[in-house]
Amino acid sequence: MTEEKTRPHYMGWVTLSMFVYLTVISFEDPFYPYQEYGLFVLVMWIFMLIFYQLPYTLIATQLGLSYSGDEEGGMSSWIRQGTGSELLGYATGWMYWAQTIPYLIDCASSVVVSLSWVILGNKSLEQKMSPLTFSLLTFAIILLFIVFDNTVKDALDKTSLYSGIAMFASVVVFFIMIIWSLTHGGHIATDLSWSNIKPKLSLHYFSSASMLIFAMSGAELAAPYVSRLKKPNKEFPKAMWLLFFMSAFMVIFETLGLAVLFDAKHIPNDFKMNGDYYAFQLLGQEAGLGNTLMYMYSIVCLISLLAQIAALIDAASRFLAADTTANYMPRWFWKKTKSGQPINSYIFTAATTLILVLLGGTLPKINDFVNWLLNVNTIVSPYKTSVVFLAFLLLRY
Repeated sequence: MTEEKTRPHYMGWVTLSMFVYLTVISFEDPFYPYQEYGLFVLVMWIFMLIFYQLPYTLIATQLGLSYSGDEEGGMSSWIRQGTGSELLGYATGWMYWAQTIPYLIDCASSVVVSLSWVILGNKSLEQKMSPLTFSLLTFAIILLFIVFDNTVKDALDKTSLYSGIAMFASVVVFFIMIIWSLTHGGHIATDLSWSNIKPKLSLHYFSSASMLIFAMSGAELAAPYVSRLKKPNKEFPKAMWLLFFMSAFMVIFETLGLAVLFDAKHIPNDFKMNGDYYAFQLLGQEAGLGNTLMYMYSIVCLISLLAQIAALIDAASRFLAADTTANYMPRWFWKKTKSGQPINSYIFTAATTLILVLLGGTLPKINDFVNWLLNVNTIVSPYKTSVVFLAFLLLRY
């Protein structure tokens, strides 16, 4: 890989880190594991950070720097290089694309939920509209943002950078407010005794650990963008280390904050969908700020979700229209614009996402739709992750 390239526009390494941060983990990700495991999830998060995400991030960094930055296929290019097989690289691209689609729909379903809190200050939008209307509104919002993202210069880079910073700032504010609450008479909702924290190893915990793998995976999403960095050999590792430390800070301190606010044995059923809004609402009311914190977080969350969707569509289209598709896909499919975006693959990915958003309106309850997508993601994610390790083993071999 050449250290510097002559490109009209470079992506900053902080921008790349925020781009991946938005798609790897978000503020609401620790909520569902906390609901499932209680305070014991803190031990699981620390274990996963040390023995999973840290090596996973280092592996993604080495893979991204070992192969030519001119091949923007990411995982599919890594497999093609490691195995020498165009077919396996092509199949990997499709597998990665297919895994991204349920995650896209999961993010899309959260857009109107966030909009409900922004406008109404509560979750009642679910009761005020049918699932079909919910899907149509989601469709319109995402379509408008996609159009904006593709008509404004450098919109993807800027929205990713500022949304990532704002989302991490929300985590910092959340933890600061937790400390403020405890120092001003607030009580801890969950018993912090060792009996609640100590490992309770069972088949249930091992079999459902995929949700933590799903929450922490995704560092390889940066691979198609390595070639956009000015000095990849220096900047890409910085981006990956920043991603790791932000993720570690989020899951550890946010879980501790959740233990202060919510009794792990009495969690609302809609905690995955609305728990983050409840958290800021409670903190704002304790501080005498009313719903101010909740409204601020709702706006940040809405913008971040739209930026996340745009980033995922762009990344998925690059995985699908990689260098491995030349022998298997029509030439028009992997046609690229002057900026390097595979335009027809992008349209295909965006159209598939929007169609599935509309199909979501056939389910009887919006909450069921969200939970179903979460389950699909946690099942598929480990298979995608195994490809990363396979590519690394092939590289070492």
